[in-house]
Amino acid sequence: MSCEGPDCEKALERLYLFIDHELDNASCDEIQAHIDGCQDCLSEFDLEVLVKTLVSRSCSEVAPQPLRDRVLLSIRSVQIEIQQER
Repeated sequence: MSCEGPDCEKALERLYLFIDHELDNASCDEIQAHIDGCQDCLSEFDLEVLVKTLVSRSCSEVAPQPLRDRVLLSIRSVQIEIQQER
């Protein structure tokens, strides 16, 4: 990415909030307008959306129940050990 202006910096600082729809409408409009006019920031936006999509897809599988049971049992064992040490 080669853009370095204050508008780019401001847009990129809030990019994740924008992608996650965690900004108010005015801020979203401001970032969208900037992205629409800045190829470098648009490229960064596209990349981050792609990464988020890929991570989301890879996290959609649920662990098998026997594995979940073993993990929960291990967590409980550690909790009991910690409580006994206090």
